[in-house]
Amino acid sequence: MEDGRIDFPRLLHGFRQFFRENSEIWIERFDYKEAGPQLLMQAFLQRIVNGGGRIDREYGLGRRRIDLLVQWPLNADRGFQGPVQRAVIELKIQRRSPEVTIKEGLAPTTDYMDRIGTAEGYLVIFDRTPDIPWEKKVFVRQEQHGECRIGVWGM
Repeated sequence: MEDGRIDFPRLLHGFRQFFRENSEIWIERFDYKEAGPQLLMQAFLQRIVNGGGRIDREYGLGRRRIDLLVQWPLNADRGFQGPVQRAVIELKIQRRSPEVTIKEGLAPTTDYMDRIGTAEGYLVIFDRTPDIPWEKKVFVRQEQHGECRIGVWGM
């Protein structure tokens, strides 16, 4: 973006296409199939933030989720000592309906955003149900949870 920020909606659109094209090949390589989508997301984001940002990971293994915090310095000269864009990305595997998964994902996303002190949060839901066409898995919408507005991405 013009102000040096990462355009996360655009980035997530790019990831969705990357995931569509590559997920089947890569996910088969993981012994723990549930981790595949999350690891692909981390690998995709790592390419972006290698230019000066970082990804902090909070593993909630017992809860089957991985939260990501992407931090991007907005002033190259000051780095992390200056202003920093912070975006929370909550990753969920859809086990039931999209609505239930969204409901389950909004609270931890909001909580994480509050703990970090950012207004930028995204919930990415991976539907691994076989035999469902890609077009039925894909959606983008905004959800309000408390004071937080969260971008929700289905794929």
